Amino acid sequence: MAIQWFPGHMHLTRKAIEERIKEIDVVIELLDARLPGSSANPMLAQLTAGKPALKVLNKQDLADPARTALWLEHFNAMPGTRALGLDASMTAPAKVLVKACFDLAPNRGTMVKPMRVLICGIPNVGKSTLINTLKGKRATLTGDEAGVTKLEQRIVLQDGFYLFDTPGVLWPRIIVAKTSYNLAASGAIGRNAFDEEEVALEMLDYLCQHYAPLLEARYKITGVAQQTDEQILEAIGRKRGALLPGGKINLQKAADLAIHDFRSAVMGRMTLETPEEFAQWLAHGQKLDAERQVKKDAIELDRAIRFKKVPRPEAPE
Repeated sequence: MAIQWFPGHMHLTRKAIEERIKEIDVVIELLDARLPGSSANPMLAQLTAGKPALKVLNKQDLADPARTALWLEHFNAMPGTRALGLDASMTAPAKVLVKACFDLAPNRGTMVKPMRVLICGIPNVGKSTLINTLKGKRATLTGDEAGVTKLEQRIVLQDGFYLFDTPGVLWPRIIVAKTSYNLAASGAIGRNAFDEEEVALEMLDYLCQHYAPLLEARYKITGVAQQTDEQILEAIGRKRGALLPGGKINLQKAADLAIHDFRSAVMGRMTLETPEEFAQWLAHGQKLDAERQVKKDAIELDRAIRFKKVPRPEAPE
């Protein structure tokens, strides 16, 4: 079952974006390079449809470079879209965003026709850090917790260039279970909304299949590919000293350690999905969601018939 997290301020953010997008020239969506598909907000795609889009794969220094190249190729193939990789703490690469915006909207950027850019993305993806880098000073609050920015902010980057920063926002209902686990592993979902052990097991199951050598090197474990995610989590707990009295593994602490090691990239540079994998997960999620909707509609129709709100359908002759 997918993890869900949509606090009240995110609903307000959606309303604010609906109003602001009418006067926006370019939309920058900041994505997590370690999970570009899962961190691409489908609600934002709907709200900003028709606007030139700049997809920025942030934290690329933490991600698998080969997979980042695949994702950049994937996004750059989309109409009206450009994609760039970025480490938001690096001053020079951050400045290329301004040029990319002018490339997408070449007739803007004067005092008469200023460039108006909306920057958005999921929580904890690095927007505030990026804006501070662009601005050259502490223009916004930053933090390692999801949901630091709570209100829209207007920032003047240079004459004729206005940047509108919005709070990090997810979407009301996540239909791809794998997406929710990847978001939780990255720190985009509030810590009280998920079980760390469940998320760590899901993450380790994927890493065992795709990054076994990195896991073995980090935790001094052999034969990772032949072990289950539960066995790997126990081994991590044993190696890192996550023990309870009597030598029993503290799985909660081991899970916290594994998730922290992923987020900080001490395991190595890893990406939790490829474009092809995400497309498969999305198709499966859409199929399950369609089936769920059919069942929901049938239940609602039956209730309406029982309460005589609609006539009972006639049986076929």
